[in-house]
Amino acid sequence: MRRAVKRTAEWVKRETVLTVALALAVCSMGAVPPDRGYAGYIDFRTLGILFGLMTVMAGLKEAGVFRAVAWGLLGKVKSRGAILWILVMLCFFFSMGITNDVALITFVPFAFILLRLLGEESERRLLVPVVVLQTVAANLGSMLTPIGNPQNLYLYGKAGCTASQFVRLMFPYTGLAFVLLSGCCLWLGRRERGGLPGPEGMEGTREQGKTGQVGLEGTKEQGETGPAERFDRKGQRRRLAGYGLLFCLCLLAVARWMPWQLAAGAAAVFAALWDRPILKQVDYGLLLTFVGFFVFIGNMGRVPVFRDFLQEAVEGREVAVSVLASQVISNVPAALLLSGFTSRVEGLILGTNLGGLGTLIASMASLISYKHIARERSGERVRYLLTFTGVNLVFLGAQLLLWRLLA
Repeated sequence: MRRAVKRTAEWVKRETVLTVALALAVCSMGAVPPDRGYAGYIDFRTLGILFGLMTVMAGLKEAGVFRAVAWGLLGKVKSRGAILWILVMLCFFFSMGITNDVALITFVPFAFILLRLLGEESERRLLVPVVVLQTVAANLGSMLTPIGNPQNLYLYGKAGCTASQFVRLMFPYTGLAFVLLSGCCLWLGRRERGGLPGPEGMEGTREQGKTGQVGLEGTKEQGETGPAERFDRKGQRRRLAGYGLLFCLCLLAVARWMPWQLAAGAAAVFAALWDRPILKQVDYGLLLTFVGFFVFIGNMGRVPVFRDFLQEAVEGREVAVSVLASQVISNVPAALLLSGFTSRVEGLILGTNLGGLGTLIASMASLISYKHIARERSGERVRYLLTFTGVNLVFLGAQLLLWRLLA
């Protein structure tokens, strides 16, 4: 009995947002008992495309594609300051296509590896601010595209706009983020005048990064192997070509140029037949979180008092309300919750993306970076939280100022 209670408590702690979503869905059933109307609550298109994208990204990450690109870029730099800029911009630009959480999962451990090469003093001084900037970069870079994060994919479908319209909406804020992040990297690297590690040091660390044998991780990253090793395996190139094709199918489905069912089905069949372990890496908890909120929103939309209250609170204040709500419940649940009570979806797109800045839980992707710091540098947790909060508030203030000027 104790063991079952302990496991349940651990699961709730690990899947807090999912637990809340399911609890809200169940509670709302008391107000609106299950009927045929429930089937209309679920946005199967969003769930299907999200499943397809998560499958593709898991496959490409496992193949080491993203780290291979990163090593290629780092081989061209000439200064330490350039290394800092690339570490941050890898998160910024990759998040636009592979989502903010995958970018952080991939490149935050990569930053630990690279910064160790710069020496103990530089590592101690740079690790926290670089990881903070990587987190901000991933959250802000991902806001440019419909596939950058889960709430964008959902709200993009809800808005019915084209991909180019979505990009035009978010481009000024992404441009500002790029300028601010570059300025921070320049300021951070102003004291880093030393040379780069020699070829032997770089190559040795490159091999560590490939096999997962990094002292920072403590243990080998389960299931992860380096780009060279995986590319040489029989059939690996075929798998990579398959994932590339699947990614194109997902993009076509996002743009509404092909049925989403075909893209999701192709991803499921391909992974089941040729790369079954990848299916275990899909975040099914996120998909169930969407379902829970869909049920809750659908039921509450049928309760006149609750519906009228939220519509009055949100209508005309979409950006401000979604920014504030994101600070408490994070931006994905905020997007799902508020979308049922306003027709001005563009305001929610902007508000939930900017709302990913601020508190640690404003964007759940931010917890990925914090967990790495807490595990590998537990003594730096307070410093990290203070730095993270300060930098996020500065960036959020700058973005909101731009919003007011453009409005």
